[in-house]
Amino acid sequence: MITLTASLATAIALPGCAAAADVRPPAVAGTFYPNDTKQLEGAVKGFLADAIPPKGERPVAIVAPHAGYLFSGQIAADAFRQALPYPVDVVVILGTNHTTPPFDGVSVYQGTGYQTPLGVVKIDQEIADALRAADSAFAFRPSAHAKEHSEEVQVPFVQIAFPKARIVTAVIGSSDPRLAARFGAALGRVLDGRNALIVASSDLSHYPGYADAVLTDRATLKAVASLDPNALTAAISTQERMGRSNVVTCACGEGPILAAMSAARILGARRGVVVSYANSGDGLAGDSDRVVGYGAVIFTAGSGSSDVSALDPPVVAPKSASLTAADRKALLSIARKTLERWYRTGTLPLPRSDSPALRRNQGAFVTLNIRGQLRGCIGHMAEDTPLVVNVAKMAMEAAMHDPRFNPVRADELASIEVEVSVLTPMSRVAGPAAIQVGRDGVLIEKAGRRAVFLPQVAPEQGWNREQMLENLCEKAGLAGDCWTKDAAFYTFQADVFGEKKD
Repeated sequence: MITLTASLATAIALPGCAAAADVRPPAVAGTFYPNDTKQLEGAVKGFLADAIPPKGERPVAIVAPHAGYLFSGQIAADAFRQALPYPVDVVVILGTNHTTPPFDGVSVYQGTGYQTPLGVVKIDQEIADALRAADSAFAFRPSAHAKEHSEEVQVPFVQIAFPKARIVTAVIGSSDPRLAARFGAALGRVLDGRNALIVASSDLSHYPGYADAVLTDRATLKAVASLDPNALTAAISTQERMGRSNVVTCACGEGPILAAMSAARILGARRGVVVSYANSGDGLAGDSDRVVGYGAVIFTAGSGSSDVSALDPPVVAPKSASLTAADRKALLSIARKTLERWYRTGTLPLPRSDSPALRRNQGAFVTLNIRGQLRGCIGHMAEDTPLVVNVAKMAMEAAMHDPRFNPVRADELASIEVEVSVLTPMSRVAGPAAIQVGRDGVLIEKAGRRAVFLPQVAPEQGWNREQMLENLCEKAGLAGDCWTKDAAFYTFQADVFGEKKD
C-alpha cells in the first residue's frame, strides 16, 4: 500500500509569489495541494468531473472538508459541484482556527486578495467591511489567516468553479455557539440579495479507527443536515462522551458549521442534504487504523425534511455474482485514471462505484505491460478491501513498488497496457496433482517463504505444471525442486481482462 501523509512534500516557494503586502500568499501549496499551476488546475477539474452530480437544489451554503487534496479533495468537490449550475458572485469561506491560540471572536480578512498557484482572487471589500463593522468581535487578526489551511484549500475550488467570483474569508476563533450565531446573523444580513455561496470548512472525526469513524461521522452529519445548531452541538457532545478510542474531535470546524447554519436559515435555507461521505481509510493514500472523516453537505431552500440517504450502507453483491462487461470496463478505467491522475497532478481519485459487485471485498492483481513485456505486477489477495479500491491501489503499487522494476515513468504511461485479474478465494489443495495449468493460479508456501503465479502466467510462458512449480519455487527464493516435498499449495481462479491497444 502506498503510504502518504497530508504533507506530501516540503513546501516550496512559488515563483513570482512576491505578492503585495495585502494579498495573502499561499501557505500550504506543495503540501495540502499541488504548487504547480497545471497540476493544480488538473487536480481540481478532475475532482469536479468525478463529483456527485447536482441534486437540483441551489445551495445557500455548503460544508466542505479541508484536508490535503489526496485525502479529501473529492469530497470537497462533491460539495462545490452542487453549486456549479447557479450564478455565484461571492464565496464566503468560513475557516476554523488551527494556527493561533483560541480567541473569542471572528477574524475577517482585511487585505485585497488571496493568491494560489492559479493566481489572485480578489476580496469583496464591501462585504468584508460590512462584516467587520457589524460587531467589534469581528476584527481582523493577521495571524489567524497567515498559515490557516482551512481557508486556503477552498480557494482553488472557487477559482476553477466560479472564476469571476470574489471571496471573503473569516476564521471563527472558537466553537462557542453564541459567537457563531452572532456572526451567522450578521453574515445573513450582509449577504441578503447577493448571489452568494457560504463555505463552512470542516473535517469530521479525527483519528479513530475506520469503524468508529463511520459511527461517529454518521451521527455528526445527521445533525449537520438538520440545520439545527442546537442539535449539532448536542450530537457532538454526545459523540465525545461515547468513549470511542482516539476520537480527538467530531468536527474540526464546528464553529464554521454553526455560523453557516445560522446565516443559511436567514437566507432562506430550510433543509440540509448530505451529498457524500468518506474518510481517509476509503482513499488510496490512507489506512484504516487512524482516519479522519470528510463530509459534503448542502443547505438549501428546498422543501421536505433533511436528506441523509447518502449515509445509507451501500448494497454489496454476493461473492457468487459475476462481473458484468460494464464492471470490467469500470475497473480498467479506475486503474488507468489512478495512474494518469497521479502522474499528471500528483493527486489521486477516490475509488468509488455504484456497482454492488465492485463494492464487495475481493482480491485482485493489476499487471502493467509495455508492448507485451511485463512492466509491473502486484496484487492483494486478502478479501478485506472493496474491489474497486483494491484495483486502484494495486495499479499504483504495480507502477511504483514492484521490486523487479524501477518505478514507471510519466513518459511510459501512454505505452502501458493495464490488465486486471479478479481472484476467487484461495483453497488449499492436497498436492501438485490437483493443480490444472491454465485454470488455476497457484500459491506455494514452504519454510516461511511464499510466492504466487496468476493463472495466465504458465500458458503465457509455455510452461507445463512441473516447470511452473520450479519457477514458482525460485520466485520464492527456494530451490527449484522445493515443490516436491513438504510444500503447501493453494489454488484460485481469476477473471482476467485488459485494455486492448493497437
